[in-house]
Amino acid sequence: MSQRLKDKVAIVSAAAGAGMGQEIARRFGQEGAEIVVTDAHEKRVIETAEKLSDELGREVLGLRVDVRNVGEIEACVQATLDKHGKIDILYNNAGINKLAPVWELSDEDWSLVQDICLGGCFRFARAVLPQMIKRKQGSLINVSSIAGWHSDTGGGGQAAYSAAKAGVMGLTRATAAEVGQYGVRVNGIAPGLIYNPFLDRIYDKEWFKEKADETILGRMGQPEDITGLAVFLCSDEASFITGEIHCVSGGRFMHA
Repeated sequence: MSQRLKDKVAIVSAAAGAGMGQEIARRFGQEGAEIVVTDAHEKRVIETAEKLSDELGREVLGLRVDVRNVGEIEACVQATLDKHGKIDILYNNAGINKLAPVWELSDEDWSLVQDICLGGCFRFARAVLPQMIKRKQGSLINVSSIAGWHSDTGGGGQAAYSAAKAGVMGLTRATAAEVGQYGVRVNGIAPGLIYNPFLDRIYDKEWFKEKADETILGRMGQPEDITGLAVFLCSDEASFITGEIHCVSGGRFMHA
């Protein structure tokens, strides 16, 4: 790897699952960053940290963090500072979805999706930004979704998720405007459908083919399609890019 993130310290939320978060943490580490992985599942995040430590040949800190819990976020930030002395990168990856049409969507499910997808980005950013502002450098990436722009009429039931991810876009732009004067950059990534092994338990081969056919490139997205962009946005190569939401959907949705 090119070591574009050498000597940087990165926190990645929701990094212990089968999808993008773990692969982002791995790629950041391969690019030279010191990694702190968090997840709401304590056993899983410890196992992930141990696995990444073995792969990278250096210790990766794994911490239980439910992004709805301010105390756990603040403890994570302090543990990172105690171990590494600084925070250069925050990758806000935590998310959840509850499918239901608006007229059947419960208050509990609506609040859960907003609290994790949007509230988690806000709480983590609020906890990390003072350190970045003080050092006059840092990069935040908030994970949104093409659902924040685009309504999928084929499936439906995306109201809570779409609203939350559109909120993440607005939060990203507003935060970027506030912290740019301090040398801190804030960007968003809006993926389309990105494959992870969990999907195999839910959908059959025909579903995967249909989704691949919906993209201009004719294939499903892979975590690696996100990691390259994430590394670039966190690197010095992207020093003049902030407040942008980057669509990565293989052409399934083309945002101008």
